[in-house]
Amino acid sequence: MREFNLHEELGKLPSCPGVYIMHDACDRILYVGKAKVLKRRVSQYFRGGSKLSTKIRRMVSQVRWFEYIVVSSELESLVLENNLIKENRPPYNTLLKDDKTYPFIKVTTDEAFPRVLLTRKKEKDRARYFGPFTNGVSVNDTIELLRKIYHIRTCNRTLPAADPNLRPCLYHQIGQCDAPCVGGVSEESYNGMVAKVLRFLGGDYSDGIAYLTGRMTDAAAAEEYEKAAEFRDLIRRVKALSQVQHASDTNLDERDIIGMARDGENCVVQVFFERNGNIIGREHFPMTETAETEDSEVLAAFLKQFYEGTPYVPKEILTETEPEDSELLEAWLATKRNQPVHIRVPKIGGKERLVRLAKENARMVITKDLEKVTREDARTKGAMRALGDLLGITALHRVESYDISNISGFHSVGSMVVFVDGRPRKSDYRKFRIKSVDGPDDYASMREVLTRRFTHGLKDLEETGERSGFSVFPDAVLMDGGKGQIEVAEEVLRELGVDIPVCGMVKDDRHRTRGLFCRGTEYALSDVSRGDAGANEEVSALVTRIQDETHRFAIEYHRSLRSKAQTKSVLDDIPGVGPTRRRALQMYYKSMAELRAATEDELAVLPGMNRAAAASVFSFLHAADGADGATGE
Repeated sequence: MREFNLHEELGKLPSCPGVYIMHDACDRILYVGKAKVLKRRVSQYFRGGSKLSTKIRRMVSQVRWFEYIVVSSELESLVLENNLIKENRPPYNTLLKDDKTYPFIKVTTDEAFPRVLLTRKKEKDRARYFGPFTNGVSVNDTIELLRKIYHIRTCNRTLPAADPNLRPCLYHQIGQCDAPCVGGVSEESYNGMVAKVLRFLGGDYSDGIAYLTGRMTDAAAAEEYEKAAEFRDLIRRVKALSQVQHASDTNLDERDIIGMARDGENCVVQVFFERNGNIIGREHFPMTETAETEDSEVLAAFLKQFYEGTPYVPKEILTETEPEDSELLEAWLATKRNQPVHIRVPKIGGKERLVRLAKENARMVITKDLEKVTREDARTKGAMRALGDLLGITALHRVESYDISNISGFHSVGSMVVFVDGRPRKSDYRKFRIKSVDGPDDYASMREVLTRRFTHGLKDLEETGERSGFSVFPDAVLMDGGKGQIEVAEEVLRELGVDIPVCGMVKDDRHRTRGLFCRGTEYALSDVSRGDAGANEEVSALVTRIQDETHRFAIEYHRSLRSKAQTKSVLDDIPGVGPTRRRALQMYYKSMAELRAATEDELAVLPGMNRAAAASVFSFLHAADGADGATGE
């Protein structure tokens, strides 16, 4: 950690606008904030009498040093703060979980023979943009519909084309482009179709419906019924597109309507997108670190992060609460839009009803999420708590499960799987290649794995004094094997002076786990929570998930080793022994010790072997005996 005198550095803070960045002992960024006066704002965190929330006090207790960036204006500090939050996502900042951008339909009216495209970036050019839309699939469907109706090109060719050998593309062949690239349509006629596209995207579908109706009638009159049916289906798609929800007020200005709902630590912001008097879509956004944060602060954090990530800013934003620094936010949004932007809090009328509707939708999202969280808690944390109650283990949070995998003793491997609060923690999984065991001895292999795992953990704990990595011990060890494996595990832990309960799975006649054997007692899973059927099922399912995941991880590791040239071993280095002869040796000899004990005559009669190959194997193994560490002994 860098040398940092907190009192001295606080005295050096300037009295000007800027952004401050709080770091912990590991240089991790904990919090990013902006200030109109850096000296006054940062000092507030470290004054003993300051009224700070529990969350901020917790953050301050971890701060070991801070840095700051001086800017020329408060608006510039807001922009810089937002960029740093988006880049670093500090744990104590209120964050928008979903920072996706939304698609627009772009009509390239700044070029000859304009195109209609999907884009997620609104540039400062002379093109026309429509949106944003909340569904990229629907945007692509709309573009496809426009191509079929108006035959607008989608290629990126520069027109008028200068290449006399240019040929029209497939879209011209299927009747969805008039091939302006080869002079198939005049620029004047093409621009007339583009004008209709612009009216269509603006909400006027009458031209499109009239055009398609005429084509359908002509096709039916010519008894081209399949083509008439195609036009009929296109008409239905246009009419479906026109049936959008209308806002309750008649003002056709564009706006976003924002409602927020909170329930304890849960917070959701709902946004309705209103364009030309139509609600064209809606989206909800979960927020983090909001439990002890005022509504105005949460809303300000949302507005900054949301409108930084979307290329379109409407001229009006309706909210139920005035956000913190609303005037500064309006100034920042105006720079993004290049026009004034107003944040308003309606109290009566249609706009207030829209905000209330957005808030109600946000509350419905929270209700659904809470139900989902409740179900997930019963499946994970609840099941782990119930399992701990059954086994008499208080505060059962972390469980480690072990397995051994081998084929006839060749390349034995061990695996360690970790479940924390009922969920797999794959970052803590570990793999072990068995080094000291020759042959298929699962007990000895398990002894080696457990010895290595806990010896390593004790060493790390002694060196660092902190619980991290291998030095984080489980609250219980779970073994898939019977009493033999339990005894091995208990003996290893006893020798190392580690007191952790070891539990073994007890199977029924169908090889299903009916209970756990722990410290000399068998506990039936049916006894969970005094016969609560739901808890019984959740605990049984948890134990099964741990068991299946342990097997999967061990087998997957073993398979990956076998796939490397059918198990890399000392046999690969023997002259004259290829994959076929190696497999024959591994099939007939269960261990390297048995293979070394074989005579040349015994080796020579194996499938695929001959006298020369047998002599090569015998000579190589006995020349390397006692010196080759690659045998796995």
